[in-house]
Order: sequence, then structure tokens, then C-alpha cells
Amino acid sequence: MQAPPDLSPGEPPLVSVVVPVRNEAANIAPLIAEIRAALAGIAHEIVYVDDGSTDATGEALRLEAAMRPLTVLRHRTGCGQSAAIVTGIRAALGVWVATLDGDGQNDPADIPTLLARALPTSGPVLIAGHRTRRQDSPVKKIASRAANAIRARLLGDATPDTGCGLKVFRRAAFLELPAFDHMHRFLPALFIRAGGHVVSVPVGHRARTRGASKYGTLDRLWVGVFDLLGVAWLQRRWTRPVLEADRGAPHPTEGRSALETQV
Repeated sequence: MQAPPDLSPGEPPLVSVVVPVRNEAANIAPLIAEIRAALAGIAHEIVYVDDGSTDATGEALRLEAAMRPLTVLRHRTGCGQSAAIVTGIRAALGVWVATLDGDGQNDPADIPTLLARALPTSGPVLIAGHRTRRQDSPVKKIASRAANAIRARLLGDATPDTGCGLKVFRRAAFLELPAFDHMHRFLPALFIRAGGHVVSVPVGHRARTRGASKYGTLDRLWVGVFDLLGVAWLQRRWTRPVLEADRGAPHPTEGRSALETQV
């Protein structure tokens, strides 16, 4: 498989775009075209994870991969969005990862803006999209506002929109986080727990024009209660140590990366 025109042979991509999908056949080709257009001139790769789709999603991905380089991974059965994201990031080659939902509601044109905010930073940082004008049903908007308010109060993650699928972060920093079902909804709190910080950036949001939502609002709310309590427990059960070198002796972390010294 040849490298895309904007990626020199043997050169790792700057950013890997990881897209989890389940039964999104109609959205595959349009979204991939938008991602490629948005990142033209930026060394990138696209990683799709098919989370046990039962429609024509797999065939749509095979057709796209036959035309241009595209990494496609598939879960034999549906394991959930967080598991699909973890699978994609583990397989990714980029220094940075950009995630977005596969339903077409996130605008790939926002990725370069988030990436530009991320590049000058150091340590574990999460650049999180903030959907200031959500194109969702009233019920979904109300449920999301309530969940964000409760989560922010309990976890103190100071993030207005953790549910936005559009996020940018270092791959290495993500792989240091604890992995569990629904973890993608708590990434701000998990990055802060790891000693990092979160920057929220306004992004666009579009109405769904193809297919239907695969996860019910009430289902998310019920599991969210238990996950919220679990993440709160994780926060309270961890104190980040600060390493101190002996006077006159080499620092034990000398020569290691900024990320490694966060442990």
C-alpha cells in the first residue's frame, strides 16, 4: 500500500484520525472525503474501527480502502464506542490523534484548528471540541446539559461539552490512561487526573442527514451514573508523586521525555 501524497514514505504521520463506527454505511464515503480535504497538506492517516456493524459498513470501508490508503479494523461483535476508540489509537502511527464521530455531525474542517492549538503544548493535554450550537433534538440537548452540569460538579473537569466526539491529544498520553467502557465521555477528567490540562475550543455541529443514532439517550444516562461514580472514585484514589533528585546526583528522569516524567 502506497503512502498518501502528503506523507513521505517511511515518515510517521503527524496526526491519526480515528473514527469509530457502527452501522454507518451511508456516512462512510462522504466523511472520508471531508477528512482528506480538511487535512490536505498535513501528514496524516485515517483509521476506521468498525464496531461489529451488521449493515454494509464493512463493504463501504473496503471500497474506500481499495481506492486510497485507509486503515480499517473490525470488532467481531459490538464492544462499544470507547473500545473502538482504544482499538484505533493502539493501531495508530501518529504522534497526535484526532477523534470524531462517524455519523457526520462533527465537521472534519475543525481538526486543523484543534491541532494548531495542541502543537505548541507540552505534557498531557486534551483539546476538546465544544459544540456551541448543537443540531440535536430538544430531549438530547436537555439530557446533555444536565449530564454536563452534574459531571462538572462532581469531577471538577471544567469542560462544557465532554460528549463532543471531536478531540485532539497525544497518542502516548492517551495510552497512559485507564481504559474502561464509556471512558471517552470522561477524557477531560482522566487527563486532569494524569497531571494534564484541557482546552475547550468552539467547533461546528451538523444535523444528522443519513442513518440513525445507535445509542439511546436514556441508555447513556443510566450507564453514565455508574461511570461517573467510578471516575470520581479513581480521582480520589490517586495522588501524583513529585520526584525529587538528591543534591549533586543526576535526576532519575534525566534524558526522559516530558510525558514519562509525569508518571
